[in-house]
Parts: sequence; structure tokens; C-alpha cells
Amino acid sequence: MLLRENNRVCKILKTKYPIIQGGMAWVANAELASAVSNGGGLGVIAAANTPPEILEQEILKAKSMTDKPFGLNIMLMSPTANDALEIAAKLRVPVVTTGAGSPGKVLERLKPLGTTVIPVVASITQARRVEKQGADAVIAEGMEAGGHIGELTTMVLTPQVSGAVKIPVICAGGVADGRGVVAAFALGAEGVQVGTRFICCDECTVHMNYKKAVLSAKDRSTAVTGQSLGHPVRCLRNKLTAEFERLESNNAPASEIEALGTGKLRAAVVDGDTDWGSLMAGQSAAMVNKIQPAKTIIEEMFAEAEKILSRIGEVKA
Repeated sequence: MLLRENNRVCKILKTKYPIIQGGMAWVANAELASAVSNGGGLGVIAAANTPPEILEQEILKAKSMTDKPFGLNIMLMSPTANDALEIAAKLRVPVVTTGAGSPGKVLERLKPLGTTVIPVVASITQARRVEKQGADAVIAEGMEAGGHIGELTTMVLTPQVSGAVKIPVICAGGVADGRGVVAAFALGAEGVQVGTRFICCDECTVHMNYKKAVLSAKDRSTAVTGQSLGHPVRCLRNKLTAEFERLESNNAPASEIEALGTGKLRAAVVDGDTDWGSLMAGQSAAMVNKIQPAKTIIEEMFAEAEKILSRIGEVKA
């Protein structure tokens, strides 16, 4: 109960536990989001570049699979971001998280409707800006996370953001078990966002090859590509990341590097291509060693966190 009593994140999200599932493109669909919400967290559907008619179907499917709150992640640099915004307004999605851009238009459109808006930030400057714009909370995401990342680690980003804003801070990047939850709260966060761990839950519909790749990951199994383009992405190492590294070290044209990544996330998630697919995953993949129901993952994570806190409380100076 230590992590839930009077917790502002739980109150804002209307969840049992202060945990948000990451909005992973091609991965975070209605099945995963509803399972996490039913398990006591906040499940999130990733809008990414999804055509509006398909996205609307996913949201309606989630509504049919859970009576708990769930969220929608809008990637603001996506060409379909405006469509996703209007669908969120039309269907009254309870929570919207945002990334890759300024959330100003999202806040202006959805806040009057009662939607909780939580931007992902990678710096103090971004956190302060979105707080002034009216954000309900922020997700401080460290570069340990999978997918698109910033420059700062979770260890240094979280306490700095926590000290810079008054709204609740949700820690993301490297959290996969109860130890990560305790660390996040010790750094000043009031909740956690978890992505990679949920790839290996029963309800996640990614190809089994993808899940096995995560389960096999070691401490140095991830690589960051796209840094020369200004869009660094963390994935599991494979032939694709090796080719990215070769092109970037040879100063290949940006168009050639970008073309290499086209369609590769779908190849991993849908086709199970572990050689040339983009296996987006965080450094925490090394701590994932089994596939379980989403509800079990959440319950075990917080039970472990409570035990750690109780043990720490018993230590005498």
C-alpha cells in the first residue's frame, strides 16, 4: 500500500497501481491496452501512423474489452496526428499521452473535454514548458528506453524533472521490475511507465520471434541507431542495426539511412523477422525472462516493490 496511498498518479489515472504501459508503435493495440487496464494499470493504444478508420476500431475494441480507463498515445510528428487527436475527442478517450513534438494543440483540444493529457519529456525545459501549457503530469523518459530516445539517463533525468515541476512525474526507461519501481519513487517520481516488459505478456500480439528475442537479450544486447539523423532509436542488435551502423560510420546520405528503416518495425512485429526487423526494446530487456499475463506482471512488480520498501524500512542506522 505504500506506493498507492494518496498517490497522485493513481488519482489522476483512476487506476489501482501507478503504472502506465508504454505507447509502442505496432505493439500497443487494444488487446494489450485492455489487458493492462484490467490488471490495474493504464493500458495505452499507440496511434503512431495508424489510418484513422483502423485507429477508431482499435479504440472501440478496447472499450468493449475493458470497463477501466485506458489511454491513447499520439506521436505528434506523425502525418496522422491530427486525425488521432480528433478521434480521441470524438470517442472521449480518458487519457492521452504525447511524444515527438509540442502538445499545445492536444491540450487546447482535449483539456476542455476532461481528458487527462500527459506528455513524454526528455529534458527539464520540455517539462516546464508543458506544465505551463496545462499538462496533468509528465513522463520523464530516460535513454535506457526502447524506440525513440533522448540524451539523458533515467537516473539523472527523473530527479531533475521532479525538482523542476509541481505536477506528478512518471518515470520511464529501464523499469521492468519492483526494484525499478522503488528506484523511480526514490528519484522523485510518483509513477512508472513500462514498455519492454509488456512485450513479453500473454496478451501482447507481437510475433513470438520478437518475444523470444527479448527473452534472450543480455545486458549489452541493444544498440542505438539513427543518431546521425538526430532521431536516435534503441533496438535489439541484429543485421539491421549493424547495417545502420555501417551506413552511419560511412557518412551515407540521410535518405539512404532513412530508407533502410522503412517498414522494418512491421517486419519485426508482424512477420517475426529478427534479422532485418526493427526489434525496438529498452536496456531492461535483459531483465525480462518469462512470459506472463499483464495482470500478473503488474501485481508481482508492485508486490516486490512493497517488500523492498518494507525491508529498507527495517534497516536501523
